[in-house]
Amino acid sequence: MEEREHLGSRLGFILISAGCAIGIGNVWKFPWLVGKYGGGAFVLIYLIFLAVMGVPVMTMEFAMGRAAQVSPVLMYRKLEPAGTFWHIHGYVSLVGNYLLMMFYTTVAGWMLQYFLLEAKGSFQGQNAEGVSAVFTAMLESPLRQVSFMAVTVFVGFAINAIGLQNGLERVTKVLMLALLGIMVILAVNSVLMPGGREGLAFYLLPNLEEVRKTGILEVIVNAMNQAFFTLSIGIGAMAIFGSYIGKDRALMGESVHVAVLDTFVAVASGLIIFPACFAYGVQPDAGPSLIFITLPNIFNHMAGGRVWGALFFVFMTFAAFSTILAVFENIIAMTMDLSGWKRQKASWISCILVFLLSLPCALGFNVWSGFQPLGEGTSFMNLEDFFVSNLILPIGALIYVLFCTRKLGWGWDNFTAEADTGKGLKVMKWMRLFTAWVLPVLILIIIIMGLI
Repeated sequence: MEEREHLGSRLGFILISAGCAIGIGNVWKFPWLVGKYGGGAFVLIYLIFLAVMGVPVMTMEFAMGRAAQVSPVLMYRKLEPAGTFWHIHGYVSLVGNYLLMMFYTTVAGWMLQYFLLEAKGSFQGQNAEGVSAVFTAMLESPLRQVSFMAVTVFVGFAINAIGLQNGLERVTKVLMLALLGIMVILAVNSVLMPGGREGLAFYLLPNLEEVRKTGILEVIVNAMNQAFFTLSIGIGAMAIFGSYIGKDRALMGESVHVAVLDTFVAVASGLIIFPACFAYGVQPDAGPSLIFITLPNIFNHMAGGRVWGALFFVFMTFAAFSTILAVFENIIAMTMDLSGWKRQKASWISCILVFLLSLPCALGFNVWSGFQPLGEGTSFMNLEDFFVSNLILPIGALIYVLFCTRKLGWGWDNFTAEADTGKGLKVMKWMRLFTAWVLPVLILIIIIMGLI
């Protein structure tokens, strides 16, 4: 058995893990939720749930990966008691990683296309209807959808095929530091706009009237949901990076660092979006229309808007691509563990497979738009997203929690012994009761809400 590859630095580990967590949802969902559910009040509730739900589960995932020193597909076999069936979840993790990439690669392709459109000035002089027409035309072109998805898949696997340190770690460091730098520049520009202050107040000041109107329970459930999904926990995407690090740092502290970076990007994206929306009197929407219709429309009115728009979509491309690189690494590692192949072979075979599996999503808006699995106006993307977000991620997280807190699994003592090895923040004694009994209930609520 050849020696396991390891990441070259702690910074690399934190940036790659954060890169995996930081995705498009941070930008197109978080700011809108904050706006809808009472501004700063939502942010506060979100941060509480991030601390009590997200960080413990991420610590478990890191600990399982580091203890097993293999990819998630074989991880349970190393850690589970004899005669138990936890290892089935390892194969579900592999399926989950593929499913996530089956639609994420297409969305990353959209970001790349929009960067080129902004840079070329394709939106200049367009109103909201004009921008919307550009987006629709983009979706309706099978050639463009498949080509940009293919570029994302090919470039991602090509980088990972080079190696863990020279490929993934080196590129992710550059991507993430550039992403954080661009965010700060965009946020400062937005905040300093005339009329941007109202947007800032709307975004950051707690609006208790809004909370009362919506209902505190709905606000709490949405904050809990977002806190849970923002860290990409539940499909082994973090466990793999746990398996690539040494024992010199305790894992709770590392999870906190990743959560802080992830939150910084989510909050900063609101600092970019809200002041700009308020400065130009535009209502911030949710989801894709915010990114692909509302914001290009705002950049049109801005001095130097073409530059700001291009910068914004470079940032979005980096956010999407950092997740893709991390998940591709997981797919490659699992393929290597299952087949015994070397990295290069595992990379290229996985590359072909991901490309073919991503075709339904890329073609779901044009050639196969007649297929509407979840009702009118839905596509392959909605179906794939439903399976990943509503089933595979939360159920996976629940399995990690049960595995790390039950004697029938790996058990609390084994988990904490691994998580607390090294310098830094340790798992607290009081967390045992909470993690074993309260956390599973909270995750169950998320699963039930997702299915409803």
